Amino acid sequence: MIEAPSFHAIAAMALTVVVFYMFVRGRISVEIISLLAIAIIAVGLYFFPMPHTQPTDGLQLAFSGFGHYALITICALMVMGRGLVVTGALEPAARLLERVFKVNLQLGLLLSLVLAFVLSMGVNNTPVLVLLIPIFVTLAVRGAMPASRTLMPLNASSLLGGMATTIGTSTNILVVSIAVDLGMREMGVFEFTPIVLAASVIALPYIWLVMPRMLRDNSPEKGQGQRWFSTHLRVPQTSMLIDKHFDEVVGMLPEEFRFDERPSGPFEAGQRFRVSGTHDALEEAVRLLKGQIAPGWVVNDVQRSATANSEDINVVEMVVTGDSRLVGRTLSTSGIANRYGVAVLGIHRPARLLGSEPDDIHGEIRISEGDVMLVMGLTPALAEFAQNDALLQLEGGREVPRRSKAVLAAAIMGVAVALASVGIPFYGSQGFYMLNVPIAIASLAGAIVMFLTGCVKFDRVGRALSGQVIVLVAASITIGRLILDSGAAGWLGEALSLGLQHLEPAGVIAAIMLFVTLLTNFASNATAATVGTPIAFAIANQLDLPPEPLVLAVLFGCNLCYATPIAYQTNMLIMAEGNYTFGDYVKTGVPLVLIMVTALSFLLARSYGM
Repeated sequence: MIEAPSFHAIAAMALTVVVFYMFVRGRISVEIISLLAIAIIAVGLYFFPMPHTQPTDGLQLAFSGFGHYALITICALMVMGRGLVVTGALEPAARLLERVFKVNLQLGLLLSLVLAFVLSMGVNNTPVLVLLIPIFVTLAVRGAMPASRTLMPLNASSLLGGMATTIGTSTNILVVSIAVDLGMREMGVFEFTPIVLAASVIALPYIWLVMPRMLRDNSPEKGQGQRWFSTHLRVPQTSMLIDKHFDEVVGMLPEEFRFDERPSGPFEAGQRFRVSGTHDALEEAVRLLKGQIAPGWVVNDVQRSATANSEDINVVEMVVTGDSRLVGRTLSTSGIANRYGVAVLGIHRPARLLGSEPDDIHGEIRISEGDVMLVMGLTPALAEFAQNDALLQLEGGREVPRRSKAVLAAAIMGVAVALASVGIPFYGSQGFYMLNVPIAIASLAGAIVMFLTGCVKFDRVGRALSGQVIVLVAASITIGRLILDSGAAGWLGEALSLGLQHLEPAGVIAAIMLFVTLLTNFASNATAATVGTPIAFAIANQLDLPPEPLVLAVLFGCNLCYATPIAYQTNMLIMAEGNYTFGDYVKTGVPLVLIMVTALSFLLARSYGM
């Protein structure tokens, strides 16, 4: 018989269950629940400190999550991801994957899952996800599968790949190291890869075909038709349209873009045609055709001003009110570009009542009350334009990518990933070797360089970070420490060992794996590895079983962190981008955990002849 858990252990387990229930129920925001959990721990440990501690030690434990290296790492990774997005560094990769998704959405997703799996076998899965997240967010904007239906499967696939080798995650290295210290032989890098590959083949159909259908389309534009803007496409001397016929280029145009006028012969420099499309489609068409949808001199002036003032170029939508001086004018007679230094890229015309005034004069669009203009410029110029000409600026503006820094941002990210995955060459007494660089150091250094080089600006950093994720990470770290320090994790391990002696070997493996999975999803994988590995080794000795399969059950359980967002840092990274709720992780993660536990337990027992 084991002793009853201490008061603090009971309180830690009860608090964990209550917090989990509140997260899943979703009646109260994640931020409020997280802050309440931290407050309860702080107040409780101050008035009822744990043995051999002072009241102030409890305060330090409660708020330790906000200064934890894991939180700093996640924030730094978010900043670097933001740098890749605002510079457009990942657009070539996004366009390549977009072609695959256009052929077949399911084929594109499958190839992406396999790519994430393979990369994560040799590279830490955190930088792999950091690279893939912005690409798939961009793909969602371009009309591929919604980010909320791709990021969760991608994360699951990368976690499976990270499970397949001893170097796939830092937790794998920790488990193997603890086992070696306890007397077990050291495992090779690919020693258990066949087992994981076989289990992954079983799990992949669920991740590929079922998981996306269990997730909602959380895109902000869901249920809202995108506005179509009318404008003129100009053919400059550098355009690829010159000397080509319409039929030669129509097949390469975006679906949400059309020519309202078409030439009778080949395109010539200096021509201008009425076109229309969504904002994204207009941008894509201009890039493909190397054309212009605003006078070149205006765009050049805006770009020169942005460079001179070190400011970002924004594209916003503005509604024309009845008091605007623009009503009844055309763009050429309005003098907008000369007055304010902004470029009108297009005009969206809402449906008009019968008998309204004509839409255009001599091919020029006449501006009317209620029209929505797509305007590009610097923030001060846009504000002046809206104020002086009685316009209402709508929400949802976007920054024009700073493509001049795209290569630099990609290089910074590449170096950070290389440092975290491979290390840095170092010469010592034993000659040249690779010095391991923790992901926290590599990501923090990368974020700092992003700031110093202007890839991400200090006044824009708030857009890269998610307050919900920050508070949730801090709370999860605090709860994990409480479970470990209060003795709750140790008591659960002892209770587990008492009930395993009558089980079959496969059942022993499954029970250990489920126990470690429980710790991983509610505390942390480091806690699970630290507590679970010695327990597994002791159970193997008590039941006269080989230690390798039981230690591998711990290693696999540490990686089955799909069921909560607090289980692993990549779960946190996708939470904001996919607009996921706590319940989304539970709904999709629990079935995957059960599939993997069943498959891995059977395969381990068979592989080791148990």
